Amino acid sequence: MSESVASLSKLRRRLARLERAAPREVVRFATGCEVVDAWLDGGLCRGRLHEVVASESGDAGAAAGFGALLALRAGEGKPLLWLRTEGGERQGGKLHAGGLVELGFDGGAVMLGLVADDAALLKAANDAARCAGLGALLIECWGDPKPLDLTATRRLMLAAEASGVTVLLLRIAAAEAPSVADTRWRVASAPSVPLADGSAAGAPGDPAFDVELLRRRAGPAGAKWRVEWNRERRAFQEPAAAPLPGAVLPVAAH
Repeated sequence: MSESVASLSKLRRRLARLERAAPREVVRFATGCEVVDAWLDGGLCRGRLHEVVASESGDAGAAAGFGALLALRAGEGKPLLWLRTEGGERQGGKLHAGGLVELGFDGGAVMLGLVADDAALLKAANDAARCAGLGALLIECWGDPKPLDLTATRRLMLAAEASGVTVLLLRIAAAEAPSVADTRWRVASAPSVPLADGSAAGAPGDPAFDVELLRRRAGPAGAKWRVEWNRERRAFQEPAAAPLPGAVLPVAAH
């Protein structure tokens, strides 16, 4: 009897090793911008943790917009849950539903979760990342919260891989820190290309972003691009013309 138990135990350990060694199927979602997607071998991995960083608080809007639009691309029509703290809402301002709709979101498919502090934020994020009914989860953090360490990002990654939910960790006015995120992006606002036709000619066009791929687990990083968001295509693209002079905040077209 003891030999049978020992053999069964060995078999279980062997199966566990094989399961860990078995390659996971990689499912990607494209950004829509050909040059970025080519660098990423077709796009970002769905069901993983990705970081979007704004080094300065002044770029909070650009980073939040870029992260939310990545979530829209990743979601496949499923709901997006946006988690933030009460302090983060005081610093960043309330989300504007009309603005999200102008960018191409379905207003009824965006849920906002407001929690008291960073500890509650990560607890809610771990629970939400396991909910396969979500298309994407956006976690908004300000500064460098103590609960957000390497172990916390590992938990989020494991939950994302298990559920298939793409998790976007938005870090505003934050320093780079150890993380298991699949990719890390630094985002800043960029001047928009002016509209060329109609009564609005010369007005700011599609929202524009300067993005830098700081880290990528599966390949080279260090690339920089300027991209803009096309609402009609619901996709990123390269700017087609010269931008407006001066610093212009990203805004929705029209």
